[in-house]
Amino acid sequence: MAQTTQPAEKKGRGFKLFGNVIAELKKVTWLSRKEAIYLTGLVLLVAVIVGLILGGIDWIFSFLIEKIFTGS
Repeated sequence: MAQTTQPAEKKGRGFKLFGNVIAELKKVTWLSRKEAIYLTGLVLLVAVIVGLILGGIDWIFSFLIEKIFTGS
């Protein structure tokens, strides 16, 4: 049976991919620490506000359903 070998291209494919990933990461414009902290705080604030709104809507509907079906 003849021995098969992989083409030369496939041997270094993993290293080439890793090199490409590093090259792309160097092109990224990263946020400053100040911007990252500000945007993280903003996301947390919006999440809390949306949570409170949804919690309030849930409470209102629960209250209404209880009053409609139990009558008390």
